[in-house]
Amino acid sequence: MSTEPDHKVIAEVRENFGKGFARRLRAAGKIPAVIYGHGTAPVHVALPGHQVALLVRRANALLELDVDGASHLTLVKDVQKDPVRQIIEHIDLLVVKKGEKILVDVPVTVTGESAAGTIVNLDATSVSLEVEATHIPEHVEVSVEGLEEGTHVTAAELTLPKGATLAADPELLIVAVSTPAVSSDEDEAAEGADEAEAEAEAAE
Repeated sequence: MSTEPDHKVIAEVRENFGKGFARRLRAAGKIPAVIYGHGTAPVHVALPGHQVALLVRRANALLELDVDGASHLTLVKDVQKDPVRQIIEHIDLLVVKKGEKILVDVPVTVTGESAAGTIVNLDATSVSLEVEATHIPEHVEVSVEGLEEGTHVTAAELTLPKGATLAADPELLIVAVSTPAVSSDEDEAAEGADEAEAEAEAAE
């Protein structure tokens, strides 16, 4: 992906720290964040809450920050949320360079329908890839179209986006196709039907 205009964010350098100050920032509609990487000292900033909350909804969001007139290309590495209210409390941003190769965990998306009567189990919801910092794929697709029971798809079998290299274990199980187990209730119902049929035949 490229750094489109809506990924440009004005960041304010913050000098004050602590939970109390962070609460006041969030009350003012801003998100505390820290920028680090490439051997530079961490820079603590405040980000516009609404804009950034929309941008970080996708995995591995890339933000182009303007900090006191200086531009920083950053990758969202961690988003800390309040477990109850789901309000963003803090964001960690890693400085990246255009053309630089980085490791990211990319979501896996299943497409297609497996063979009739089977179910698809997604064992790995993401896969680790080495990609260019400015060309991070939104997801990796795995097609299960027509796959039969017992079929396994490993990381090595994924079709990766152009320019991406697999960093995960090639044997990592991504998808397994199986047949749903019959529940005990269904077993009992089937047995009851068989007994009823046997009794009816005996009565005849």
